[in-house]
Amino acid sequence: MSDSVENNHVPSDFIREMVAEDFRDNKFGGKVVTRFPPEPNGYLHIGHAKAICLDFGVAAENGGYCNLRMDDTNPTKEDTEYVSSIAEDVRWLGFDFGDRLYYASDYFDRMYECAEKLITLNKAYVCDLTPEEWDEYRGNLNIPGRESPGRNRSVEENLDLFRRMRAGEFEDGKMVLRARIDMASPNIHMRDPVIYRIRRVHHFRHGDKWCIYPMYDFAHPLEDAFEGVTHSFCTLEFEIHRPLYDWVLDALGFTFPNRPRQTEFSRLNLSYTVMSKRKLLQLVRENYVSGWDDPRMPTICGMRRRGIPAAAIRNFCRTVGITKFDGLTDVALLEHCVREELNATSPRFLAVLDPLKVTITNYPAEGVEPLDAINNPEDPAAGSRKLEFSRELYIERSDFMLEPPKGYFRLAPGREVRLRYGYFIRCEEVVYDEAGNVTELKCTFDPATRGGSAPDGRKVKGTIHWVSGASAKKAEVRLYDRLFTTEQPGADGVDFLTELNPDSRRVVTAYIEPALAELPAGTAVQFERIGYFAVDPDSRPGAPVFNRTVTLKDSWAKQQQSGK
Repeated sequence: MSDSVENNHVPSDFIREMVAEDFRDNKFGGKVVTRFPPEPNGYLHIGHAKAICLDFGVAAENGGYCNLRMDDTNPTKEDTEYVSSIAEDVRWLGFDFGDRLYYASDYFDRMYECAEKLITLNKAYVCDLTPEEWDEYRGNLNIPGRESPGRNRSVEENLDLFRRMRAGEFEDGKMVLRARIDMASPNIHMRDPVIYRIRRVHHFRHGDKWCIYPMYDFAHPLEDAFEGVTHSFCTLEFEIHRPLYDWVLDALGFTFPNRPRQTEFSRLNLSYTVMSKRKLLQLVRENYVSGWDDPRMPTICGMRRRGIPAAAIRNFCRTVGITKFDGLTDVALLEHCVREELNATSPRFLAVLDPLKVTITNYPAEGVEPLDAINNPEDPAAGSRKLEFSRELYIERSDFMLEPPKGYFRLAPGREVRLRYGYFIRCEEVVYDEAGNVTELKCTFDPATRGGSAPDGRKVKGTIHWVSGASAKKAEVRLYDRLFTTEQPGADGVDFLTELNPDSRRVVTAYIEPALAELPAGTAVQFERIGYFAVDPDSRPGAPVFNRTVTLKDSWAKQQQSGK
């Protein structure tokens, strides 16, 4: 999709209205520049996808561009592994940042100069209170803070101490650089916040060059300003930090049109899902999932492995929209968007997940007959393929019942059903093992019903899928479901790990059409009457592996139709 606006559909929301007004007022000289600034300390998830679609989408809609910036100001948790995965995920989602991949750490020298400038303007000072002492000095929502003794040092003393901090003369935690703002501010974030701290940590890009690092609230507005960003979009938890964002820019003399503007929107909260990086990391490290790309994870790489198309994620984010109000989005909406995309684009195949053998007693023992099958009824250009019909078939065990209830139209003793793309068959005999389990059905077929209709006009209500016993291949099929059993895992102080779904992953051995065994990893298909599946990277020649992407049932669409 690159930076173009998908399907020429431009959403409408308060952020886009604000950007349009800024554009009309020439607030930024006719420019629209945004940025997506993830910290490279984990893998991106579906919540980040919402921000990506907003950042890149607004820029594209206004003829601007969006930067991808790694916010690598905290080297204790950051790694090149995460940088690579973030860039890959953004591109896979369909967005092109070209050569505009930036790193906050590349601005460390300029940030340090800005910090010294604040000191010379008497707007920053070195504080040597311990964290415990600062908690007392800072006050609370009801009690104003008290000034740190360091607040009264001279500019020269503060510059000297800050330079010695950079030179590594002091141990970690001994001193910090604070902005001099207002110790009586009702916003505690404005009570002389820390803007630099000592931290002797090896940086994955700059090694041991630095032993002091800027705090995010100081670095973020500067990064935006250095890059010429016009509109900086953040989630709502940063709303209370916006006064500090503005203070940093104002104190250092950044003015419009060369000054970014921060605006907040609600983050994505998805039912039956956790999005906390800490919790996702715990799931990975404690082996509750197989890794960051486990298909049950809400990570972009996990969704990609599961077979969720990028277009479905973009449509989901567009449907959710941009608001100022936190809420819980039903995961069924995401599943609906996935089905909608895959229904239009995925070829159809036959697969049997719980096989029951069927022998067509009146069909030649060595006979094999080609039948025409439609690849995708939603796409006439997709064409057709050949299925092999033979004496031995496999059907789903659930498509047969010994004593069917009223309203059951599939196979039963003495009953007739239609085989998808094939013939009518009738169950004549049931074969059992010594334990009384059904192991085989002996059926007859009507050769006059090829193609699924009877010349004598008789009707059957049931149509079932099947595969040929002569040509079907075995495949490992991983049936994924929601990772948690509750809508809001971990709510009300509950340990979210106790709400893991024990049936979120089941593995079965299925019989599949031969063509399915040759598909490359990542290919999305529909197993007719079962659901949508994708070829897993674990697949090997002769040993195909499929992940269930989503079932065919669309509960969200039904809820909308019923007005719920």
